[in-house]
Amino acid sequence: MKEKFLKIVLNPKYIFGVYLIVAIATALSKFSRGYQAINNYLIFKGVFFNTLDQKNLYLQYPEQYSDMNHYGIFFSLLIAPFAIMPDWMGIALWNVANTGIFLYAIHKLPFSDPKKALFALLCLQEYITAAVSLQFNVALVGLLMLSAIYIYERKEVQSATAIVVGIFVKLYGIVGLSQFFFIKNKIKFILAGIVVAILCLCIPMIYSSPQFVIQSYSDWATSLISKNNDNQVLGNMQDISLMGFVRRILGDATISNLTFLAFGVPLFALPYLRIRQYKNYAFQLMILASTLLFLVLFSSGSESPTYIIAVAGVMIWFTLQKEKTPFIIGLLVFVIILTCFSPSDLFPKFIKQNYIIKYSLKAVPCIIVWLRVIYELMTKDFDKDYTLN
Repeated sequence: MKEKFLKIVLNPKYIFGVYLIVAIATALSKFSRGYQAINNYLIFKGVFFNTLDQKNLYLQYPEQYSDMNHYGIFFSLLIAPFAIMPDWMGIALWNVANTGIFLYAIHKLPFSDPKKALFALLCLQEYITAAVSLQFNVALVGLLMLSAIYIYERKEVQSATAIVVGIFVKLYGIVGLSQFFFIKNKIKFILAGIVVAILCLCIPMIYSSPQFVIQSYSDWATSLISKNNDNQVLGNMQDISLMGFVRRILGDATISNLTFLAFGVPLFALPYLRIRQYKNYAFQLMILASTLLFLVLFSSGSESPTYIIAVAGVMIWFTLQKEKTPFIIGLLVFVIILTCFSPSDLFPKFIKQNYIIKYSLKAVPCIIVWLRVIYELMTKDFDKDYTLN
């Protein structure tokens, strides 16, 4: 019985199937609760139709949805097939498409099937949090993972495509360039990136206009600056990051992001000094883990559904460990309990409101893991101390 259970649990096909079921179930559950419950999807859908009508994408349209859009105009192309469907179908297939990209990235990781299954299983709770919000974060982390995997596979065109698409949708994709030093054919990568960027810029012009697209990028920049300022508020649902944690502990929302980036960026960049380790795939993957964690921990826009990105980074770090020491397992458990389950009913509402949200405590386990990742990147021999299989 035990062997049969493990055979099922450690088979990627089964856990991937669970993901797809969850993707559909969460989408239809949200739809059944009314339009207020699917507000994020209505914003996404509005990007497409507002692009067709050449209406400013970054204004409020209370007759369509609440809140505002913060995605680039290229996103209108990605959401278009789903936007023209009936909402119940569009929502379900939108979630499935995002999930499929993430699962494909896990499938492409250089780990054994049992490790891939365990990776997906450990990400499941955080994935549910992201899937319920119907956001692009699930696909984005898949694109970032694929950008690194394709670089190792010497598929520069595919890697550049993954990065550029991420940039044109949410800017976050730019961190995929953290793998740039590992690229063998940098000229091919750069040229592919330029071509894909031109396509991403021009395609929306076909169903809107060149003037509207250019103006939209200007409006997007203005909206992101405004959003960053709005995020730096004590106790809101944004800024669940290292920066938010410090700001909220100190009770000072005025501490600039640049103050944190002044030490965060050099610390993130320090492992690149170990040029001899570049050839090791384990080192490249650990850089990817650091990147995924850094992206979330040093962004004032980080919210609970964003943590699928950071948790994927944690799981890459954990899966690479050759020896699962009590300390390593303890850190993993800490992440699963406080980061993954803090939005759930496992924690009483009083604790969530007065401690976890108030002080951005969801970020704390990932902060510790990121510092551990940097330590390992600076001190370990990736030929001997890590395993891919």
